[in-house]
Amino acid sequence: MTTTPLPVSVADPATDRTVVGENLSLPLFRTLSGVLAGHPYLKVVVDRAEATWHLLDTAAHPFHVNYIATRVLGMDLAELDARLDEFNASVYMDPERRFLLGVLSLHTDEDREGRERTFLVLETTEADTMHGELLEFFYTFVRERVDGRLPLLLKPANHGQEEALASVSEQRVPRILGHELFGSRVRMPLNTGEATGRLRCFRTVAEYEAAADGLGWSDIVAMPCLPDGVQRVAGFINTAPITPLSHTNVLASGWGIPNAIVRDLDQLVQKDGLEGAWVRYRVREDEITLERLEQAPELRAPAWHQQRIRLEPPLLEDAPVLSLHRLRSADRDRYGTKAANLGELHHVLDSRTADLTAFYGRPRPPRRNLYGHLAARLGLDAPSVTELRAAAASFVAGTVAAPEGVALPFSLLHRFLTSSPALQQGIGKLKMALELDAMGVLDSLCLEIQHLIRHTAMPDSVAGEITRAFPAPLAAGGRLVVRSSSNAEDLPGFSAAGVYDSVTTVRGTGELLDAVRQVWASLLSPRSVRLRHQVGISLDDTYMGVIIQEYVPAALGGVLVTCDPTRREDFRNVYLNCSPGSPEQVVEGEVLPQQYLYNTVEGGGRTVALGSWSEGLPAATRARLADLSLTGRLLQSHFSAPEVDDPLDIEWLLTDQGDFRLVQIRPYAL
Repeated sequence: MTTTPLPVSVADPATDRTVVGENLSLPLFRTLSGVLAGHPYLKVVVDRAEATWHLLDTAAHPFHVNYIATRVLGMDLAELDARLDEFNASVYMDPERRFLLGVLSLHTDEDREGRERTFLVLETTEADTMHGELLEFFYTFVRERVDGRLPLLLKPANHGQEEALASVSEQRVPRILGHELFGSRVRMPLNTGEATGRLRCFRTVAEYEAAADGLGWSDIVAMPCLPDGVQRVAGFINTAPITPLSHTNVLASGWGIPNAIVRDLDQLVQKDGLEGAWVRYRVREDEITLERLEQAPELRAPAWHQQRIRLEPPLLEDAPVLSLHRLRSADRDRYGTKAANLGELHHVLDSRTADLTAFYGRPRPPRRNLYGHLAARLGLDAPSVTELRAAAASFVAGTVAAPEGVALPFSLLHRFLTSSPALQQGIGKLKMALELDAMGVLDSLCLEIQHLIRHTAMPDSVAGEITRAFPAPLAAGGRLVVRSSSNAEDLPGFSAAGVYDSVTTVRGTGELLDAVRQVWASLLSPRSVRLRHQVGISLDDTYMGVIIQEYVPAALGGVLVTCDPTRREDFRNVYLNCSPGSPEQVVEGEVLPQQYLYNTVEGGGRTVALGSWSEGLPAATRARLADLSLTGRLLQSHFSAPEVDDPLDIEWLLTDQGDFRLVQIRPYAL
């Protein structure tokens, strides 16, 4: 192909600098580019029919398809809106398409000798299904028109493109994978927001703990990896990689405070003298900033400081130990939110009567709904609404299972507490301290009560009801898992992620009763009491149920949320973290998990990060995770109703037998 520059074509010289057919130099790139995720970027359109390309002025043309339709094909926006899905399919999925759409972004890193290197990355949209031949053509076409002094790498936008490029030589198409580019990012948003406060930097957890009593709601805490027990402050900064689905980021999301990875914080602190200074901290999707303030500002207490959450009074009359499949969501007042949600999941899977399509039925302007996209994901051709609902229910029931187990009601904890005068006296003192706001004695009172709970003998009637719940596994020495199920967790505005205990290595009757007492005691830990007190949850209204399950070995486990935590307006993607073994490794931060995004509208997935592993999952496993992600999106229609756009937080595992089990399902705080 010729590399001779073609004439510049500008639609409106006053407002639009879009050019057609010109070779791309770095100055021209900077003139036309915008900024995305901290990197300059430029939209490009290759017109195969005309053998030319269009370099779009980012400020004038935010959408490729709008530009092609109106400026190249002469359509008006009303006509485009009326056939948007059809038009998108023609430019993103047709193997013989005329137009190739992509983005060029500018990056810097260091070469092997430590010298700074500037390079360009070419990629398509995540839903693009270009095959290997088209990807090679696209890369070659752009390469011939870009300043030869700038290295150009192709980034496959999804797993399908990665597989399509496997047979194409890297000499012909140099490439960089998404997780490689992600790993080089110095700053990454985890939870968007803004805060003003004092910057407090710590190198270790020990340093943080030594200073924790002096921290307050107007502090911004920075350290390599914040502990799960971090107290409520104005903002978080991580100087080492973590995942958006870590406990601390779930807390940041629930509290509505900014959180980000800022690997170059040490340089910023030294350059601007930020340690201990008052700063304005902003986390946006495309920018993270720390601005030093010359004097302490007049601060208002954050919104969460006045937040008040009211619980329905717990039902404490005697209730039986029940199998999870016998519970429904309305049972949260007797068995806790976690157990009730798992019971509701059993009902959804067994009855197949719930409408799991409501998320796709919402208008997504200019689309009236996304039913056609859901039908495509389910392999259906123009189904009726009834057929679509039935297919969605069958798909979910065929993809995941709910865990077997039993739930202990609040009444067992109530009977245990009232059986001990010492416990009653200790709880009375704690209530008085909370009423008087005597925070100086709270920790010691809580620790004393926790010790009593762990070492007070259960009444025989209470112990008998618990041990009879799992006679066969206990007799055989089988392993059990004991989980919390409070009425003060998994709530809109109060997730309590990581606040209450679970015990995953229980064997025998003695260990079971000890584990139940440990879970009960976690309801009265200093941290859990403080967090509830801050949002006005009364100690009288707070009770703990318990879930007891047989341990199921897992080949893979993790967490998914039915949104992209770093892009709140994105209704397409589900964010999924996983690691070999149990989900606890992910949520407790024992390892850096692998991270994936799956598009539940147009389809496709992409690897965001490999975490602590050197290789990604096999293609067959990734395909199964795509099914799991679609299942999470469908369940959102039921569990978030009537606000079906509210995302879910789901813990899951893939058993050694190859079955998906959902072990927890709750609202994801936004």
